[in-house]
Amino acid sequence: MDMLWNGWGDPAKAAPLPESVTGLLRDLLGVTPCTAPALALEDIDLPAPTAGPGALEALARAAGGAEHVRTDTESRIRHTRGKSTPDLLRLRAGDVADVPQAVVLPATHDEVLAVLRACAAHGLAAVPFGGGTSVVGGLAPERSAFVALDLRRMNRLQAVDPISRTAVLQPGLRAPEAEALLAEHGFTLGHFPQSFEWATIGGFAAARSSGQASAGYGRFDDMVLGLTLATPEGTVETGRAPRSAAGPDLRQLILGSEGAFGVITSVLVRVRPLPATRVYEGWRFASFAEGTEALRRLAQDGPRPTVLRLSDETETLIGLAQPDAIGAGPENGAGCMAITGYEGTAEETALRREQAAAVLTECGGTLAGTGPGERWAHGRYSAPYLRDALLDVGAFAETLETAAFWSRVPELYDAVRTALTDTLTGAGTPPLVMCHISHVYENGASLYFTVVSAQGADPVAHWAPAKHAANDAVLAAGGTITHHHGVGTDHRDWYVREAGPLGIEALLAVKRRLDPDGLLNPGVLLPTD
Repeated sequence: MDMLWNGWGDPAKAAPLPESVTGLLRDLLGVTPCTAPALALEDIDLPAPTAGPGALEALARAAGGAEHVRTDTESRIRHTRGKSTPDLLRLRAGDVADVPQAVVLPATHDEVLAVLRACAAHGLAAVPFGGGTSVVGGLAPERSAFVALDLRRMNRLQAVDPISRTAVLQPGLRAPEAEALLAEHGFTLGHFPQSFEWATIGGFAAARSSGQASAGYGRFDDMVLGLTLATPEGTVETGRAPRSAAGPDLRQLILGSEGAFGVITSVLVRVRPLPATRVYEGWRFASFAEGTEALRRLAQDGPRPTVLRLSDETETLIGLAQPDAIGAGPENGAGCMAITGYEGTAEETALRREQAAAVLTECGGTLAGTGPGERWAHGRYSAPYLRDALLDVGAFAETLETAAFWSRVPELYDAVRTALTDTLTGAGTPPLVMCHISHVYENGASLYFTVVSAQGADPVAHWAPAKHAANDAVLAAGGTITHHHGVGTDHRDWYVREAGPLGIEALLAVKRRLDPDGLLNPGVLLPTD
């Protein structure tokens, strides 16, 4: 199944907002209903591909047949941009300026190499396409003539080594299918980001994804032991051992490269035994500062839960910590809600839960029972559907995230909230700004912001100054421009500032060697020459 072309996920799971929420949007934020009729996919006037028949024929030979090169309107629209709010608003308005010339579906590493050679021969850029879940402009290159290199045919579990506890996965394998295949061998990746139902293994690696159980299992880049990369200049292979002192680790050059250096064609990952027990519960704190201190204690001194997250006062009140409880209002209570989760053997889970409870209680937390945790677990993939429902009624809703060392987290939290609030209020659309700590480490944490406001006359243009102000605030407060969403075109200019001139020149030198014609995702991650 493909995702909804102008929204997120499975169309059957879309649901309208409760009246309590639409009333809040109207009364608090001045949101008014959309007046323009929604476009149907068949209403969009798509320009014909400008790539000549010679180019399409070369792509067909490279991908193993003409049936693996699609130029029909629906395929091309479904591969236009990603799933950020600006992406969707532009698509809903019929803006298809970033549409690919064709969609190419190779099935092997050698076919990917052949497709890249065909692109080079015919002057076409190539954008690797996994689940299409990018929310930072990662699928909108700065070149009009490009093809979407869809990896869905590369969707196998190639090997499992139960002794080493490793597995080799192809990049087009979607996360639910990967989990199902690994479960047949008694293993799990333990990687469950909000995009889990649609994202792919290759996308996880290319964007340095982080799952909601990262406190226990680690980020996806922690799980990757080796990678195979197809580039216009040939193949790069990494990962001969779990750790090595043989020079700089080339895995780290590929992880997070967002398709700018090559196409990931296989991933060697660490796997873990399936947990026998999973328990999720809620803890309430009087303030975000108090809850943050409790999370830091657990992250640094343990015991560390598998899942550990904290919503601020606004997010707790609205109920976004538990998407299925949106609109419950006062039932969500005052203060801040933390979610803790424990996975493993029954004995291990019980012990960690008991020990963590002692720390959380000492830090001022009050146990809210398993209800909030179970509701969070049940609805943890629902937030993107909620975003689409907000867009449907005329609200603007978007997310952004960052990370910093613990000592900088309070300043970063205040700076980003202030930048968003001041900019949007000054533009006549005062926002609701919510935040949660989504991932914790011994030395710091990630902050994940959700912004809701009225759309304004031109929603995409209206949002841009607020997004830029937030990006500036992130860097000024000592944060990183992205923790797990990726760089894309939305963050590229701030990534350039974060990495510094010499660092970017070094990366551009790598790109020139691996991709001398600048065909791979031009303008994404790195500036074009």
